[in-house]
Amino acid sequence: MRQKDNNHRKSANPPPTLPLCAVAMTRTTKPTRLHPVQSDLSPDRPPTRERPVRSRGRALAMNAHIEPHQHAWSQFSYCASGLMQVTVTQGERETTFIVPPSRAVWIPPQVQHNVVVLENAELRTVDIAPTALPPDWTECRVLVVSTLLRELIGALQGSLAGARENAVMALALDEIQHADTQALGVPMPHPVHGDKRLRALCEAVLRDPAEKNQLREWVAEVGASERTVARLFREELGTSYQQWRTQAVLAHALPQLARGVPIAQVAAASGYASDSAFSAMFKQAMGQAPSYFQSKSLSK
Repeated sequence: MRQKDNNHRKSANPPPTLPLCAVAMTRTTKPTRLHPVQSDLSPDRPPTRERPVRSRGRALAMNAHIEPHQHAWSQFSYCASGLMQVTVTQGERETTFIVPPSRAVWIPPQVQHNVVVLENAELRTVDIAPTALPPDWTECRVLVVSTLLRELIGALQGSLAGARENAVMALALDEIQHADTQALGVPMPHPVHGDKRLRALCEAVLRDPAEKNQLREWVAEVGASERTVARLFREELGTSYQQWRTQAVLAHALPQLARGVPIAQVAAASGYASDSAFSAMFKQAMGQAPSYFQSKSLSK
């Protein structure tokens, strides 16, 4: 007899998800092989009213894949070191976040998500009771992880119930609610219900963002007018093409930076004529220079 688990369950027939860096590979590169790993199903994992914040850590190797699933609680995930990709599906929109150590993804309850490790990672997962955060937090968001929040999450790993844990949990919740947010995610049309022309164009840009720059240069490949595709970006993805392309370039660049690729090379692969122009765009979007996200900085 199969046992039901309403707190943590896999989604029925989830669509396969490749890391964006795999989508962005050239045709001559071997496809990425993902290695499924078991999600944490321990009985003491779910947060409770008495202990609304639960923190745990685990080491995962590159290309580890936690299959699509969802929880009855909200979740705050980041890497203490390494790099991961988190893909969420809300309604008709699929959004992928590339998450370096200084950033975290917050996921509301009952939202399908899966994880792919892009570089060997020390994953930190914070499970939060649904009533512990504001009710208007209904959309996934990327948060900047402060030094204080990083230490609080570490202090909650393996902590014992009591006054000290209560104080740490309260401070961690306050720090999460006041954390800076950042626009860092690549929305994609739903793989089944979304517009096929728009998804084909998005995948083409992700494969090689340097190939073309303007929307008018891409639309001929998908058999639609520039006006139609611009409307599809607004209606299905809630953004303009240029805003979406910036997020795609960041998702394309972060794994390369994590592997120590020179900034000038990353800039050229992202479609920028100069590394200074690329660095200016990157710093405006991320709040830090590209060098901050290179391999030597991944564990800071």
